[in-house]
Amino acid sequence: MQIRSYKNSDESSILTLWEKCDLIRPWNDPKKDISRKLNIQPEMFLVGIVKGEVVASVMAGYEGHRGWVNYLAVAPEYRHLGLARKIMAEAEALLIKAGCPKINLQIRESNTVAVNFYKKLGYELDEVLSFGKRLQDDE
Repeated sequence: MQIRSYKNSDESSILTLWEKCDLIRPWNDPKKDISRKLNIQPEMFLVGIVKGEVVASVMAGYEGHRGWVNYLAVAPEYRHLGLARKIMAEAEALLIKAGCPKINLQIRESNTVAVNFYKKLGYELDEVLSFGKRLQDDE
């Protein structure tokens, strides 16, 4: 898998990938999420390419205190080949290069596959509550 930064021509492939991976939620407009990311650290929006096809993605970011990871996805037909591990390693390397001391991420409690994946990568459950407040309505 080749890993590179997102290009505008990737949009439809990324949206299809996120749909296949059940990452899209009605309260988040994925096109707006892409646009927002392209305004802040676009080099940390990575895509994985196999045979010219977008098969993986991850959005990473660092705000000076913690790094964050969102939209990690691998097309179902390409899972269990180490691609998620590979694209996460690239995202982690970018965050380390930026001086990031720690990565935070959020996983739905029901997503046990993701929970187990991140545990295998060395992530641990932080004893914190995750709060959110919507500042813009995407609907």
